[in-house]
Amino acid sequence: MVAKAKRLLKGFACTLAGVAALVAIRPVAIVANTPVPTRLSDINVGVAEILDTLDRGSSEALTEYASSESDEADEEDPDSKESNLVMANVRSSLNVREEASADSERVGYLYADCGGTIIARDGDWTKIQSGNLIGWASNEYLLFGEEAEELAQSVGRTMATVNTDALRVRKGPSTDTGIWGFVKKGDVIEAIVEDTTDEWVALEFEGEEGFINTQYVDLEFEVDKGETVEEVKAREKREKEEKAKLIANLGPVAVGATDETLLAALVYCEAGNQPYEGQLAVASVVMNRVRSAAYPNTVAGVIYASGQFTPALNGKVEAQLGRGIPDSCLQAAREAIAGTTNIGTATHFRRWTGQEGYVMGAHVFY
Repeated sequence: MVAKAKRLLKGFACTLAGVAALVAIRPVAIVANTPVPTRLSDINVGVAEILDTLDRGSSEALTEYASSESDEADEEDPDSKESNLVMANVRSSLNVREEASADSERVGYLYADCGGTIIARDGDWTKIQSGNLIGWASNEYLLFGEEAEELAQSVGRTMATVNTDALRVRKGPSTDTGIWGFVKKGDVIEAIVEDTTDEWVALEFEGEEGFINTQYVDLEFEVDKGETVEEVKAREKREKEEKAKLIANLGPVAVGATDETLLAALVYCEAGNQPYEGQLAVASVVMNRVRSAAYPNTVAGVIYASGQFTPALNGKVEAQLGRGIPDSCLQAAREAIAGTTNIGTATHFRRWTGQEGYVMGAHVFY
């Protein structure tokens, strides 16, 4: 019993320390579409209860707390401690089939870093749901339990969806600070979890750190989802249409949205305020993905892949192409396309908060 209480304390201590205060929500809660706290205060209620117990110095009270929260569920369901989260354990993609057989028709794909929930099991196969994709996958290429949760925590992200017509992006976590600009209803932005509080969600806005009021956003932790065969075809068609539209919209004075200019626009949106080495690193991430079997094999395919680069999904890349791109971003794109990299084969980056990896300016690449 005491061991269970210690496990509870360990999880809550991570939350208190600010190490992914929001990300500490079990990923399965999101994947399974079950209710999730959308305010830090909701999460901290349980933390306060345990800390109050510790302050009183009562091991009996602590044991009672752990027992009331855990043992009842354990008695009702011996497997209640096992998460129903499942993560792909592949370098590129995993075939998901209609039936639990390698000979069955393929209904979609689960990619590296994608997750879902367990629907059923049949020997060496597991029926999963990941987004709109429902089907059977071989256990040989899946992670379960703690391994799945650890991977989800490392690759997942907390997203803020704006639920009001227009929302100011502040320069600091206060209404007394200046304004960087505005976001609109329906915009989905990745939160900078370590700087997010009960009242303010931190985010990256046009190369600067900004803050939006938590009252006007819905927060959700998520991991990438798989795609059905139909969704793959629709995405590939959409990518071609988007690139054609970009070229057409630039007008006769521009050379067109080549891979170089498209990549440079993304670099500006992600690292326009960073030193040149940081811009080259972002461009290198894209090109490393192009070369990897785990991602699309074109610059446009990588940039517009579902859930990957927020500026490409919310229209900021297109807007920047119309406004023009600084020479440093163009140079970074040109060098990365030619094969130059300053981050090895890294395929991910995020705001640096002490994680291991190649640190370039405000980001860490891994």
